[in-house]
Amino acid sequence: MADTAANLSAPVIRAGVPLPLGAYERCGGMNLAIFSRHATQVSLLLFDAPSAEVPCRTIELDPAWHRTGDIWHVWIEGLGQGVIYAWRMDGPYQPEQGHRYNRHKVLLDPYAAALVGTDCWDFACACGFDAVSPARDLSFSSEDDTRWQAKCLVSDGAFDWQGDRRPRLAWADTVIYETHVRGLTVHPSAAVEHPGTFPGLIEKIPYFKELGITAVELMPVQEFFEHELVRDNLLSGERLRNYWGYSTVAFFAPKESYSSRRQRGCQLSEFKTMVRALHQAGIEVILDIVFNHTAEGNESGPTLNFRGLDNCIYYLLEDDRRHYNNYSGTGNTLNCNHPVVRDYILDCLRHWVMAMHVDGFRFDLASVLGRDAQGNLLANPPLLERIAEDPVLRDAKLIAEAWDAGGAYQVGSFPGQRWSEWNGRFRDDVRRFWRGDAGLAGALASRIAGSADIYQHGGKQPVNSINFITCHDGFTLNDLVSYRDKHNEANSEGNADGGNDNYSDNYGIEGATDDPAIETVRLRQIKNFIATLFISRGVPMLLGGDEFRRSQGGNNNAYCQDNETSWFDWGLLQKHQEIFRFTRGMIALRKRHEVLRRETFYTDLDIRWLSPGGNIPQWESSDPTFGCVIDAPDSVEPALCLLFNAGLDAADFTLPATLNGHPWRIAVDTAQPSPHDINAPDDEPLPPGQDRYCLQNRSLVILVGG
Repeated sequence: MADTAANLSAPVIRAGVPLPLGAYERCGGMNLAIFSRHATQVSLLLFDAPSAEVPCRTIELDPAWHRTGDIWHVWIEGLGQGVIYAWRMDGPYQPEQGHRYNRHKVLLDPYAAALVGTDCWDFACACGFDAVSPARDLSFSSEDDTRWQAKCLVSDGAFDWQGDRRPRLAWADTVIYETHVRGLTVHPSAAVEHPGTFPGLIEKIPYFKELGITAVELMPVQEFFEHELVRDNLLSGERLRNYWGYSTVAFFAPKESYSSRRQRGCQLSEFKTMVRALHQAGIEVILDIVFNHTAEGNESGPTLNFRGLDNCIYYLLEDDRRHYNNYSGTGNTLNCNHPVVRDYILDCLRHWVMAMHVDGFRFDLASVLGRDAQGNLLANPPLLERIAEDPVLRDAKLIAEAWDAGGAYQVGSFPGQRWSEWNGRFRDDVRRFWRGDAGLAGALASRIAGSADIYQHGGKQPVNSINFITCHDGFTLNDLVSYRDKHNEANSEGNADGGNDNYSDNYGIEGATDDPAIETVRLRQIKNFIATLFISRGVPMLLGGDEFRRSQGGNNNAYCQDNETSWFDWGLLQKHQEIFRFTRGMIALRKRHEVLRRETFYTDLDIRWLSPGGNIPQWESSDPTFGCVIDAPDSVEPALCLLFNAGLDAADFTLPATLNGHPWRIAVDTAQPSPHDINAPDDEPLPPGQDRYCLQNRSLVILVGG
């Protein structure tokens, strides 16, 4: 990029225009515009390097000339790509009224498409953080933080998309793989050229294709500060880091450290290259995006952008407006249904779809997006409706984590027909059934049938349910069958963090073991979970690494573990090839049998429920065995018979005849050793008898009629 420092000594400065917000080349110069309703003085800072301790040029904006309504703007002749900039604002410091302006703080542009200098970013130094007294209100600090603050970069948006087209896969054909850009390839066993980066992820595309997934859901890639934590790992003594990234600083900007850093701003082109490569492979890109809060935290946190731009507009404040409402559990809550904030969120989503070509979004703690200025849940939240009806976002996949830390739980009732939801009840009911909890057969039947009891009353369909057993937040699948209790000691929070209701079991020994009997049970249970996920109507989401038994050592809240606890150890792929093969086979089976992934609920003509004796199950009983036959009479597909036994004893099932008279064949039996646990469609053996099947303890069977 061109060095623009030579253009800064005596530039021609004009009023500029208020829209669009952010920094854009216009008429031989650069137009910069930013929102602030209550600021009294606004300064644009221009820098000649990301690490500069003082700006090379400060431009004071005259409100009579450089302000239109609440937008401050300026045009500077000769500036172009490569400009490094930030803002300062002065105004009332009146925390009791919600105003927290601080002229000593460098502010990032919320619309910045790229940041630079994040390698020397330091929140603590930027705000004078005192680790001994973290409750101190820091927003009035008089320390100039220019040296420690990252800066905004005007980066070249040109990119050869090579005719990129989004796959636009139907929800019914979608298989989501949740993963972390850094964690996926940073371990040496990943054997990639650029570990822990967007280019590194590209190198794993052949693996994704082999597995059969159709979408990657990336944990936050918007710029966040990984060094914000002030605690050490209790076990190793190393400084803990914000690994997950659910603490966004710049919502428009891909994370600089996820790039190769070959040049300033290369995170933009490398992110786009990653998206283009995934699309060429037929794989969609879904971003986990965190609009419920920001990295500025509560009144003790740093001033980075929103707080210094207009605190009382951007955040939900308590009646004592010195303090922040905390429906996110992280210190603050964005005022999502204020018109200015609504516009910002929509602009951000459009940016990722239009400029970056992403295919959809998973909204963290999405219930926050439905709260009004007083924190009440709205019946028809305007933001959620605008996102769903926005013409640019019309074909983007929308996924809500339909709860928040303020007590909202909206699974099945999240507003809007377009929104799909993480189905937390699917996770819990499936876990409890296979653990052997009594009375869960009826609940599991509802989950595999698309959760009509949750979604149908609201006019939704099975594809509104994102089905998952595990996700980043909680145990991995391996740990779900290896630990009865969480083991989060390394987080240095006294093992008090993370959920306690894991519905897990260790089957005899806590943690890893060489005991063959225990390993046999664990292996079978992993297969039961995987098979259940992929035979259920709805949209399956697989936690990355579960297909080869990735473990976090029993840590169910590894948000701060940027180390081998969280990283993908690809050596496990060879060690646990049996599970990889089974997972790949179940994804393929789902794709072969369209009846498993239809977008509508089953009818009485489609599905017949069975008890072991062949009768209709007594759902209110404690019997841990049941089955069903899926006939699909309106298609040429073969019938399927699904049998479940979570009990400790074998169960003999009476099998009904298929409608077309074809014999039953064994597609899956999780009690059988590999490779007979899952059979290729041209190699499905006949069971010993066509009228009965002995289902082993803790096992699942899939029979195909044909």
